[in-house]
Amino acid sequence: MKQRLPSWLKRRLPHAGQTRAVRELLDAHGLATVCDGAACPNRGECYASGTATFLILGDTCTRHCRFCAIPAGAPLPPRADEPDAVAQAARDMKLRYVVITSVTRDDLPDGGAGHFAQTIHAVRHECPDARIEVLTPDFQGSVDAIRTVLTAAPDVFNHNIETVPTLYEAVRPEANYQQSLDVLAAAKAENVCLTKSGLMVGLGETDAQVEAVLADLRSVDVDIVTIGQYLAPSDAHVPVARFVEPEQFERWKQLGQSMGFAAVASGPFVRSSYHAHEVFETSHHTNHE
Repeated sequence: MKQRLPSWLKRRLPHAGQTRAVRELLDAHGLATVCDGAACPNRGECYASGTATFLILGDTCTRHCRFCAIPAGAPLPPRADEPDAVAQAARDMKLRYVVITSVTRDDLPDGGAGHFAQTIHAVRHECPDARIEVLTPDFQGSVDAIRTVLTAAPDVFNHNIETVPTLYEAVRPEANYQQSLDVLAAAKAENVCLTKSGLMVGLGETDAQVEAVLADLRSVDVDIVTIGQYLAPSDAHVPVARFVEPEQFERWKQLGQSMGFAAVASGPFVRSSYHAHEVFETSHHTNHE
């Protein structure tokens, strides 16, 4: 039985005509987006405003996270011309802020890190003035893989912690909470860009557990954090345990700011890449005050 959404989680979808240009451009370049792949509730708004988050390394994941709509299975080999296709699409969309993410590719020796680096370089060539954010998998904790990505000099290295430690076995059984923290710590240690992470709420965690995750993220000097409401993609996924009220998201935002995060995006519709440019500008301003 489908859960009824509270009033603060209802929004009017844009007209299909407003999103057509982005969809047609992505199709022309043969590109996938996490907006569609993960059934993001914001994709209509983002497409209508001319933005999208590129999903590289295919549209099939080697992991079986129980919150995610992206299908799991045996992926195809990476598409050799994908970095150039992403760069050309970003150029055609006139993007000033490019967000690149991927499925998890545990089947590849470097987890796809080299493909990330190639994509960053290609986007830099086509869009020299754009900022670039990457949202990466954990690369099974490989510091070499993390360095490969960072050598290409993205402006933001994002890796999502996703949820609280006690829910990992139920929600992302093939991942490890400490390993994700270690990935963020390793990225920060390279000292080449801002680091970012995000988590979903409404999976069964307590408010105190969320606050403990924020403290853990600050302990590894994460610069930017996002907090959003989990929405189950289907009845086969982990059910929503609670709908968090907007006032609680605001309390977490205030708490995160007091902890020293350069930027905190916290709200029911917040996702890692939602308004990523604006969140980056907030953090950039904070770091230069």
